[in-house]
Amino acid sequence: MDSEIITVRTGSQPVVVDLTSQASSFLRGRGDGLLHVFVPHATAGIAVLETGAGSDDDLLAALADLLPADDRWKHRHGSRGHGRSHVMPALVPPYATLPVIGGQLALGTWQSVCLVDLNVDNHDRQVRFSFVTSG
Repeated sequence: MDSEIITVRTGSQPVVVDLTSQASSFLRGRGDGLLHVFVPHATAGIAVLETGAGSDDDLLAALADLLPADDRWKHRHGSRGHGRSHVMPALVPPYATLPVIGGQLALGTWQSVCLVDLNVDNHDRQVRFSFVTSG
């Protein structure tokens, strides 16, 4: 298994960050297998979705409806509503495993691999790409 960690700056607002180009760069020159994408943080997730046409904003809006940034959360350290970020990985898991064919992600036409981060207290995230060959 080959593995690499990248750092992603997420900033101070909830975001969806497209990681597809970084994943594709990691896979360049590799054959067939599986790409496992993992974010080792208790408050972030990995999603496969369309970006750039509003779906990324729709996801953030849906998460804001499901997990409001208010004072209802028992986990209360950090900024207001921080506890919601600890619940989010149950809805948007911290990993995805994707097929790779000929060194390229086998995604659908509109699919992208994305980091989802609601936590405004941590501005930098690490993402691990791991490649397992099929042979």
